[in-house]
Amino acid sequence: MTDILDDHFHDACGIFGVFNHTEAANLVYLGLYALQHRGQESAGIVSVEDRIFHCNRGRGLVADVFKRPDLDQLNGRQAIGHVRYSTAGGSANVRNIQPLVVDTAHGGMAIAHNGNLVNGVEMRRQLERQGSIFQSTMDTEVVVHLSARSQRKSLPERLVEALYQVRGAYALLAMGEDCMIGVRDPDGMRPMVLGKWPNRESYVLSSETCALNLVEAEFVRDIQPGEMVVISAKGVESFFPFPRRDRQHMCIFEYVYFARPDSTIDGINVYESRKRIGARLAKEHPVDADLVVPVPDSGVPTALGYSQASGIPFELGIIRNHYVGRTFIEPQQAIRHFGVKIKLNTNPQILVGKRVVLVDDSLVRGTTSRKIVKMVRAAGAREVHLRISSPPTTHPCYYGIDTPTRSELLAANHSIEEMRTYTTADSIGFLSLKGLYKAVNNGHNCCFCDACFSGNYPIPFPQHETDPQLTLLQEV
Repeated sequence: MTDILDDHFHDACGIFGVFNHTEAANLVYLGLYALQHRGQESAGIVSVEDRIFHCNRGRGLVADVFKRPDLDQLNGRQAIGHVRYSTAGGSANVRNIQPLVVDTAHGGMAIAHNGNLVNGVEMRRQLERQGSIFQSTMDTEVVVHLSARSQRKSLPERLVEALYQVRGAYALLAMGEDCMIGVRDPDGMRPMVLGKWPNRESYVLSSETCALNLVEAEFVRDIQPGEMVVISAKGVESFFPFPRRDRQHMCIFEYVYFARPDSTIDGINVYESRKRIGARLAKEHPVDADLVVPVPDSGVPTALGYSQASGIPFELGIIRNHYVGRTFIEPQQAIRHFGVKIKLNTNPQILVGKRVVLVDDSLVRGTTSRKIVKMVRAAGAREVHLRISSPPTTHPCYYGIDTPTRSELLAANHSIEEMRTYTTADSIGFLSLKGLYKAVNNGHNCCFCDACFSGNYPIPFPQHETDPQLTLLQEV
């Protein structure tokens, strides 16, 4: 059932940090709540007070990991937190839960990061040959070791020296005894924003703006690609220590699926971009139909855009159960499509006798789409036309997104007609890559990473880094 429920790309994690606030840990807890969509397998918070680091981490959702006694022990005016969806190596090992906390010759530090280092295996092996002992399978720990080995005076300088030796996609959050540091990779693949509470010198760093809204912090700005911000008693200092890229490469899938619709990333509102994607999809793949029905929840804004552009009425023909946990009890034969039905349920009164445009964000393995199409037809729909708000996914991601191997990607091995046949839809249409760019950009001068659709990887990686036997080390 795990494959059925998780037939989507998953972002690896979300990060949230608070500096100089009396309720730092409580605010980080709330921030992680808002970022729960970015990772549901584990969560952690680290605070620091009088040079002593306090840590609480565990498997499960934020509400499962942290109870009031746990938060009461996370003392201090600064704290960082992390929610995680493992990309490889699994989440069973508690050592793989972030933030990491270490003591070094320079003092204590905590670190959390969203992304993937494409030379992580190479650097790990090099460090192990030099005597380093690793406690986890996360490439985040590579940064920790490189930083600890540096002889630079300050934590920001040591991090810069460490990050000069790695390549990949990352939004990194580090905390020293008296400072907090946020770094975004030179390509800008992973999002990070700076916020501030009104009328006080308290700051927040977050993966998305939606988390700022929950804690009532004001959005200040996006952290720029290649930028390091250092927050201390001096205030916020900005540095650009890495060579600048001619073009940035924000992951375009943030706008398709990963980010919450109420977030704004690099000046582009996610909700509005998804509505534009739906309108573009209607233009590229029109069809005579009676209803536009989203696959909830990610397909809702796109389906609204499709409906408004096409004039076909929008209806919630599928209802999502938002209180689904993991279940290990599954009937063998009695209930067809059990894995999907426990999460999604059709509304037959809406669907019976109708020609339905079914809108979803992506098609990965195709297993879920096939089951949902069959459910909609079983509910009485006369026709089911599947519309996907992204191009065919033909390549895996090596930059921190949980993706199947290329052999498991339906679009990498089958034609459009073969995919239509497999999903049992009456027709199928994917948004073109050009159309996706036009819908998301909407006049902005932005470039994106679209490797999962095009196979054009902006950051080169050693071939052995993609060896399935080594993916255990490609951990976020």
